[in-house]
Amino acid sequence: MKKRQRRKLQQKLKLTSSLLLILLFGIFIGVIGQSMFWANEPISSEQAENEILLEDNVGFIRVPAINSNGTGISTELIVKLEQGSGRTLVDIDNLLFWADTQNSIRMAKLVSENITGVNLDNYDLTFSINANASLIGGESAGAALTLASIAAIQNIILNKSVMITGTVNHDGSIGPIGGVLEKAKAAKQVGAIKFIVPLLQGNEIVYETVEHCETFGIMEWCSTERIPKQVDIANESGLEIIEVGSIEEALTYFIS
Repeated sequence: MKKRQRRKLQQKLKLTSSLLLILLFGIFIGVIGQSMFWANEPISSEQAENEILLEDNVGFIRVPAINSNGTGISTELIVKLEQGSGRTLVDIDNLLFWADTQNSIRMAKLVSENITGVNLDNYDLTFSINANASLIGGESAGAALTLASIAAIQNIILNKSVMITGTVNHDGSIGPIGGVLEKAKAAKQVGAIKFIVPLLQGNEIVYETVEHCETFGIMEWCSTERIPKQVDIANESGLEIIEVGSIEEALTYFIS
């Protein structure tokens, strides 16, 4: 009888010990899981930008562009300067077609060297472009590429409330582009206050499509006509539009 009672007592102790171990293990897993959850919690885009801006020799700029549907969008461009052997590296994320990017980057590097007076033979420049859609061209990002390169070389922070569109020429002048209105609207959506455009592009000619019909006896003939219309970019976008002719002139608005 005593052996049976002792055996039951031992079984209860084993069961209690097992339950206690399971409980402790569950608490341990819960604590670890919670810490992993917080560690992997995604940070906001603003937090990510601030972390980038804290790094040395990194240039950050938002770039307005037009996607394959003809809609204005905003992309992010990061240029990092590191000790190296004069290489130019490109990290393009989700970008399926950017026809003129290679030449724009080459020109941006040349112009940024000339403006800063820094020989980049002993440095590597890495261009990272984040886009949520395929772009139809990269030539109009030339001015932004150059400004971000200068920011990385001189270790300065560009004003995020200013955005720019325009090509860049070998002498640092800024050339004309298309789709200014759609790009201005994209800039407005991400919080830009000033939008810098090439000279004489503060106004844009857009074409409205209308149908015109005429009656000939019992017949009616209709045709599609394109009517030109001059658009004031500032009024249409709600941004302050600034026309500039060169990279050095544009830079003053980004560092003031």
